[in-house]
Amino acid sequence: MKKIISITVMLLLIFSVGIVSAAKYEGRVIKARLASEEIEGDFMTVWARNFSDHMKKWSGGKIDINVYPYGTLGASGDINELAQLGVVEFVFSDYAWISSFVPQAQVLALNYIFPTEKVPEVLDWMARNGEFMPLMEEAFRKNGLVPLSIMFEGWQWLTSKKAITSLDDMKGLKLRLMSSKLLVEDYKAYGAAPTPMSYGEVYSGLQMGLIDAQVNPLFAIYSMKFYEVQNYCTQLKSEPFVGIPTVNQKFFDSLPEEVQQEMRKFWIDAIIPAGKWITKRNASDKEKMKKAKSKLKFTVLDDATIATFKKRAETVYPKYIEIGGEGSQAMLDALLKDIKNAKKALNIK
Repeated sequence: MKKIISITVMLLLIFSVGIVSAAKYEGRVIKARLASEEIEGDFMTVWARNFSDHMKKWSGGKIDINVYPYGTLGASGDINELAQLGVVEFVFSDYAWISSFVPQAQVLALNYIFPTEKVPEVLDWMARNGEFMPLMEEAFRKNGLVPLSIMFEGWQWLTSKKAITSLDDMKGLKLRLMSSKLLVEDYKAYGAAPTPMSYGEVYSGLQMGLIDAQVNPLFAIYSMKFYEVQNYCTQLKSEPFVGIPTVNQKFFDSLPEEVQQEMRKFWIDAIIPAGKWITKRNASDKEKMKKAKSKLKFTVLDDATIATFKKRAETVYPKYIEIGGEGSQAMLDALLKDIKNAKKALNIK
């Protein structure tokens, strides 16, 4: 009896291996480069490497994507341009830096439009069921690029040398932001004096007093050591940091259909797992910062104070249409509709 079972198991294993072999990619060898906006070990680079590993395994080694962390091929603006020109095939960037090439993407920078819970689940629902992603791809394609997904990297935190407890504390605050006209308008509405600055220049800018404050998710504040020259970390609950894995259009359209589908599938399937990964990472980095600098204070603004920020933020919404240009109204409408429908589907209040 045991012998019969063993033979049956062996046959099943052979049959299973046969199925895997038959399903392997049998197309041409593909080599590509992916430039990440973040340093080694941070979200974009980690998930870029996961993508590279997945495609290599899926293709039986025929698809080889080399990942370049922040700084190895230039600053954030540089790598987006390299992807647009096709010098690199992929870039993992965000809604702000890529806005120089696709201004409509700044719709994701509008404050207080996402719910404060289940953001990865909302983005996942949008990517699979919504109207926003097709419109965003249309805008990207007009600029030689194709977005593959939208990824949650945690909520943005404002770090500063003085406490931020109300709108009054924002007045005149020299605040570093990513390069985006809409982000500048967001924080001007709060009374700040926003200054776009390259990621690699932020630490020295804070240290030398060129800027008083900056905005980034927790993992970036820790890995780039911004907390060393700041005293307060404040959560406005206004802005999830969203990454957009992007590919050069000409390169992508030249790929076999099955490869295109697998690349899209990887990034969409990764939205929720990556969201869980970064949530744990941000919590861990927060504790590390507390341990490294005991006087560093973390504050989440109360609902009444947040309501005053939200009221100011809403004055910026009409400006997006002007800044975003052609097709921006349709993108804003689709985004708001998708978020509303996702909240309903996910039972989010």
